[in-house]
Amino acid sequence: MEMTAVETTEPSQEFQPQPGPEPRTRRYRGRATVAALGLLASSAVVGSVYAVHHHGPPPTSSAQRSPYVAEQAGGWGGYSTQQLQPYSRQYSDQPYTGQQGTTTTAAETASDASSSQSVGIVEITSTLANGAAKGTGLVLSADGTIVTNHHVVAGATSIKVTVVSTGKTYTATFLGADATHDVAVLKLQGASGLTPASFASSAAAVGDAVTAVGDAGGDGGSLTASPGTVTGVDQSITVQDDNGGSSRLSGLIELHAYVVPGDSGGAVLNKSGDVVGMNVAASSGSRDVTGYAIPIAQVRSIAAQIIAGNASADVKIGYSGYLGVELSAASNEPVVAGVESGGAAADAGIKAGDTITRVNGVAVTSAEQLHDLIAAKSPGDRVYVSWKTSAGVSHSATVTLGSGPVA
Repeated sequence: MEMTAVETTEPSQEFQPQPGPEPRTRRYRGRATVAALGLLASSAVVGSVYAVHHHGPPPTSSAQRSPYVAEQAGGWGGYSTQQLQPYSRQYSDQPYTGQQGTTTTAAETASDASSSQSVGIVEITSTLANGAAKGTGLVLSADGTIVTNHHVVAGATSIKVTVVSTGKTYTATFLGADATHDVAVLKLQGASGLTPASFASSAAAVGDAVTAVGDAGGDGGSLTASPGTVTGVDQSITVQDDNGGSSRLSGLIELHAYVVPGDSGGAVLNKSGDVVGMNVAASSGSRDVTGYAIPIAQVRSIAAQIIAGNASADVKIGYSGYLGVELSAASNEPVVAGVESGGAAADAGIKAGDTITRVNGVAVTSAEQLHDLIAAKSPGDRVYVSWKTSAGVSHSATVTLGSGPVA
């Protein structure tokens, strides 16, 4: 959910961080809404997540995963929000009024994270169908198990992960995700001897001093540390991506800290330096920033379920099957706009302009239905697909599904 093809050029706004170790200047392009902290994918990229995707204009080069645009129940302190490109950030002309009724003005302050704050944190680069996205993650085990936000890796055709404390980069495999709660787990290939993040044994409480740490701006290199305060717990928000989709996140930690795109999947540290939450969304403006994080106990519980391979209504394990077609957005029917060379559809002889009519004997009438039928399968599964050409000629074939982008 936080993805817009990343332009690594920096926005025009600038602020001065508070005095601290090697202050870091952040520049952002424009005013926007509460954005999930990664980068937002275009409809074409999102479609590929589903193994079939709508045909539309590709995103511009690479983007930061600016996860979500969020709205709190009752609105944001009485002012409206507007989603803008490229970072999907929220802007307010008014100070934020917290749940406890206090009015605050968060200074846009940050500095490079210290070496101790960087231990157990990784930077993630997801290659998408038409661009790239960047975010942050946490090390769960010495052999390279990583947890991050689902929106950081959604739509990825390949994933690279850099361990900040060592500078070493690994190829990552997607183990599974709970998209509903925005948690995903990765496994680094060939990793050993990594230092896991240190996780807090007690939950965050209102008034706690915290520091949000992540790859702010998706620029790589040193992480950014943004000090702040917990202003609420058990919070619920509605998040919107750049494609108009929305979902509900609940049970979140609310913090008054400068959390921005690229921080998604990063750590919220308590005063002892232990992780109490994982960054997931934020509202932001010229002076006000309200961040949101998933409590680390919930993150670890979902990660454990994924690692154990226990699928459920919310938890999906591994990659989905992949037919390798792109569908036209101009039709309500599953009309093929393009076919991936070497994919299952291409091998069967399906071409642009054809309409897929059945999967395993089930009549298909929409792109969404086709997505659901294919996504329920695994790579290597054989399915019987029927289609009709633009001339009205019907064909059928048994195809072997490939491995799709992260769904």
